Amino acid sequence: MLKDELQAVREKFFSKAPEHVTNNVTQATNELIESGIASGLAEGDKAPDFTLENASGEFVTLYDELKKGPVILNFYRGGWCPYCNLELRAYEEILNDIKAEGAQLIAISPQTPDQSLTTREKNNLSYEVVSDPTQEVIKQYNLLFELPDYLVKTYKEDFNIDLNLYNNQDNPWRLPVAGTVVINQDGTIIKSSANVDYMYRAEPREVLMHLKSSK
Repeated sequence: MLKDELQAVREKFFSKAPEHVTNNVTQATNELIESGIASGLAEGDKAPDFTLENASGEFVTLYDELKKGPVILNFYRGGWCPYCNLELRAYEEILNDIKAEGAQLIAISPQTPDQSLTTREKNNLSYEVVSDPTQEVIKQYNLLFELPDYLVKTYKEDFNIDLNLYNNQDNPWRLPVAGTVVINQDGTIIKSSANVDYMYRAEPREVLMHLKSSK
């Protein structure tokens, strides 16, 4: 189960990271929860259409894809995030089951197309991985937030992660919360999950079961 893999990484982080790092991560997560922002769209809402570039340099339009069947959107932070990579691989493991339901999967991040290609290759992904470098689509799906300055410092100094190397340099420190959206062929959102604490994600097999039960 994905949750077990995520829990193992989480426990290792809290057991080995310096106290000031774990305190900063916990504080930022709590502040984001308390803010109430980036809570995602509601089930029953109409999914905003979009056209984004995939890892191969081709453009993907949501409502064109919906003509083929339901779509699962997975919003992830980036290939630099170990929790995201676990989630992306977990979806790859059930991709044939998703396709058997006549559905498809699209993963979205604020990374540049080159970085999306790296993420796709690193994780051996065979589904669409698209880039939202302006973060406009992430914003439309009510999943966008900005890292506080003290956490940016932690990322750079303690994690050795500079998002200028991954994202559009106009706003590299804006990210999506981990979100999963299941969209029916008519464009209606039938499941919406927004995990403000990035160490937790919707279980892919539970998302699949929801897709099956919605028929």
